[in-house]
Amino acid sequence: MQLVWTLSGRGWADCTISDHQAEAEVTASYISTAPEDLLTAVARLVTGEAEARVQFEAEPTAFRWILYREGSDVWIRVLELADGSKHDNAGTEIWSSQQSIGTVARAVVRCFDDVARKYGESGYRGKWGEHFPHSELEALRAAWHKSHRLEST
Repeated sequence: MQLVWTLSGRGWADCTISDHQAEAEVTASYISTAPEDLLTAVARLVTGEAEARVQFEAEPTAFRWILYREGSDVWIRVLELADGSKHDNAGTEIWSSQQSIGTVARAVVRCFDDVARKYGESGYRGKWGEHFPHSELEALRAAWHKSHRLEST
């Protein structure tokens, strides 16, 4: 699984999510806390929660990520909705995958590590309009490392 976050303009990001079978591109606007929400959702799954949801606002389109964990597996569905206030059933699934929790955590951590290297603090803030989500990235990294150590014992 791979995730790529590209700042495409002031307050806009394109996010490409892919696995060995398919790829999808979603858009996020700074009107929501998309990066923080995605990092937090994955951290919650790593620490044992069974379901997490994230919504990227693309004004007026929305992209809803629905993540379910069972054991060490995570099922990810990404829906595109013409109106973000609508029920999941109103959306069109544009990508889905089953991955291990470690694969998902690693992909998201690597993605945001790459973002930090590519843009730097001021570049990220200048393009996105908000601070880089350090605390959320580090919380995910810590949860992932802790769960990995627990699995190894």
